[in-house]
Amino acid sequence: MKISIASDHRGYRLKEHLKSYLREKGYEVVDFGTNSGESTDYPDYIIPCAESVARGESRFGIVICSTGQGSSIAANKVPGIRSALCINPTFARLARQHNDANVLALPADFISLQDAITTVEVFLNTPFEGGRHARRVNKIVEYENRRNS
Repeated sequence: MKISIASDHRGYRLKEHLKSYLREKGYEVVDFGTNSGESTDYPDYIIPCAESVARGESRFGIVICSTGQGSSIAANKVPGIRSALCINPTFARLARQHNDANVLALPADFISLQDAITTVEVFLNTPFEGGRHARRVNKIVEYENRRNS
């Protein structure tokens, strides 16, 4: 499975740890940056990462900044993206089961490395339930399609 990943300077260290972990687990990881801890603007990295998911080049995306809020907002501006800010594995499981989220946003300053790893694993391995949730997700997709046509 191919995963796209991106962060700003505040998420850089967590991104690097997750990137190594995912590669050790056999995932193909595409890193959209940033490539250091020097101050930068998260949309420069998050939007291209999300676009790669929207184009189907990666199955999922992981975006990281200090709180995860800005990264999630930026990713959600890309048509076809359903980014979910997840602070623990339960949020990740529900984001996948109920919302068919395709981008995971993580708060680098508010999550431990071990909790981030567990949250990522749950996100990547939880299927979408469909059913009544599909009806709701489809309404979002229909709205997005009308707005972008």
